Amino acid sequence: MPRSLAFGNGSSLVLLDRFARIRDFYYPYVGLENHIGGAYAHRIGVFSEGQFSWLDDGSWTIDIRSDLAYTGLSTAFSRRLGVELQFTDALHNEKDIFLRKVKVHNRLDREREVRVFFNQQFEIYHSEKGDTAFYDPATNTVIHYEGKRAFLVNATSGERGFDEYSVGLFQLEGKEGTYKDAEDGTLSKNPIEHGRVDSTIAVSLHIPKEESHYFNYWLVAGSSVDEVKELNRYVIHHTPESLLDSTRDYWHAWIERNEWNFYGLGENVIELFKKSQFFLRSHVDQHGGIIASGDSDMLQGGRDTYAYVWPRDGAYVSVALDWLGDRHSTRKFFEFIKAALSPEGYLMHKYRADGSLGSSWHGWLVGGHPELPIQEDETALILWALWEHWKSTKDIDFIESMYGSFIEPAGRFLAAHRDPYTGLPKPSYDLWEEKFGVHTYTAATVYGGLKAAAQFSDILGKDKSENNFDRIAEEMKGAIVKHLYNPENGSFYRSLSAEPKGLTVYDRTIDASSAFGIFQFAVLPADDERVVRAMALAKETLSIKTPVGGIARYAGDDYYRSAPGTPGNPWFITTLWHTQYAIARAANDQALEQVRADLNWVERNALRSGVLSEQLNPHTGEEVGAAPLTWSHAEYIRTVALYMRKLRELGITK
Repeated sequence: MPRSLAFGNGSSLVLLDRFARIRDFYYPYVGLENHIGGAYAHRIGVFSEGQFSWLDDGSWTIDIRSDLAYTGLSTAFSRRLGVELQFTDALHNEKDIFLRKVKVHNRLDREREVRVFFNQQFEIYHSEKGDTAFYDPATNTVIHYEGKRAFLVNATSGERGFDEYSVGLFQLEGKEGTYKDAEDGTLSKNPIEHGRVDSTIAVSLHIPKEESHYFNYWLVAGSSVDEVKELNRYVIHHTPESLLDSTRDYWHAWIERNEWNFYGLGENVIELFKKSQFFLRSHVDQHGGIIASGDSDMLQGGRDTYAYVWPRDGAYVSVALDWLGDRHSTRKFFEFIKAALSPEGYLMHKYRADGSLGSSWHGWLVGGHPELPIQEDETALILWALWEHWKSTKDIDFIESMYGSFIEPAGRFLAAHRDPYTGLPKPSYDLWEEKFGVHTYTAATVYGGLKAAAQFSDILGKDKSENNFDRIAEEMKGAIVKHLYNPENGSFYRSLSAEPKGLTVYDRTIDASSAFGIFQFAVLPADDERVVRAMALAKETLSIKTPVGGIARYAGDDYYRSAPGTPGNPWFITTLWHTQYAIARAANDQALEQVRADLNWVERNALRSGVLSEQLNPHTGEEVGAAPLTWSHAEYIRTVALYMRKLRELGITK
């Protein structure tokens, strides 16, 4: 189930599902220590006139979106109960306080009592044991804690707090949880429990016919019971409404700080551009890590989540953030990556948000031979992203601080990690994390990374004879054209590998990344006939010929494959790569019509909240894979920004 909303502030990341339930709560790192996740969820239920219903029981009509004040706006309507709930949600931009303003509409023509229930299911420290939850009579709150992690729940309606509570065992010793206690409309007020526990609170409202009342709910996170109590006092002192307003004002100012030329773009496309910035920033940790996605539903069908820092994803996101003017986040990211660099000058597969090594399936032994378990493109992409950072900031002091500790050692690794006979990079894992070999995309990124290192060396007056980054980059370019271009059909091979007897085996699979890499990292110019042919062939081969449309990663892609009869599922990333190429080739406004159509396609396939997933079902258009995916949002931002650059180049203004 894709996540419908995401809120982040650098130390917490909160994600909601399509039932408006909190499904992920990361703290104290964005992407590390998900204290809900997996099958857990914070349920929401309503009781009135002897009838009870949970929002996820299939009887509610639910609409989840966000506004341009960058808060969540969710509506849930039950015809059976005659009740409509409206949620306005935000995560405070400075403190770890998740805020919900809940407006309850009585849609019947009589006055009645409506009770709203909030159930909390925590798995603190990813452990199913050792949690404690208790009702605190001094503050009229419910607190969950284990070790140095604590969470406090409160709700107020005017001067009055919540009316009922219960704490109990959850899916343990034959107990289903306190959410079952709520279904008769009354909670038992059990004050404490430990082990695997949940809690439920209830707010009772007397609402005249066809009218509405509202109340505030909040959930705070801290490192101790005392800290969350202090945060609770902070909310009460400043009022939830004031904190909600100040958070909206902050994000509105953050998004609207730039002036853009949106000539020719529809309002929905512009809104998605702005919302994408918010979702991108929500996945940036204050210590520098940028995770791929906070969506933990991957746990339901896989072995792990996307809540890791991939240097690949982070490089593309950092470029988008730089183009948006968020220099602070990108500098912190580069410092995070610098600390992760190995002494030999390469980056590993992925990292956790605290900087430690992430899980991996890249083997250290391939075909019986020891190999580095890396995607070499990830090291190269950071050098490319640093060059984009320099072009955006001209911050010579920062680049100087990165040269000896990252740029030079990474450049030396790329220069040395080459096959002495072909001049191409030695084998590594591909950007899709599936194949081991010498990949066109990887070689193109290495060329781009070496070019960036050479330019930095020149700017800083380093001794060129020592590193020879530019010379080796040009040798790499020649090797790519010689060994990885297929003149028979005008494509670039996906990869090549050497057999034990010295034979070269080519992977002729049409892969969107191959031709795009040649274009993106300027191995050849966009109008070079080889690039033109290869991009056209990739688009023709990988286009999804269903009403959904879009472009797959490569022919025969089985990752989350939804149905036969297509080359794979359409990805936002690969579709937007072709849009970026079209922008580069555009010579006039008319040539940008297809670009605008592509951007409209992305907007149509986003969730109403603005969330972009990884893939789409090619027949239904439903979201597939992690959502939100920061790489998807980054490519959308980069594409819109490239479009606006092209407008300036062509002299087109509003």
